[in-house]
Amino acid sequence: MKIKTNPAWTDDEVQEFRASVKANEGYCPCRLTKTPETKCMCKEFREQDSGLCHCGLYYKE
Repeated sequence: MKIKTNPAWTDDEVQEFRASVKANEGYCPCRLTKTPETKCMCKEFREQDSGLCHCGLYYKE
């Protein structure tokens, strides 16, 4: 299994999103709550076998 950034995102979009995660103390900026489950990469994504993360930044293949 490989985890990659979504190829549909530009480098600038990836950098901007990662800056948002950093500014949000490592939590997913798309989620309303700050819990261990919403720390980027979120629990939902870590537990799935393949596909996109909640925000669409990462995908597993």
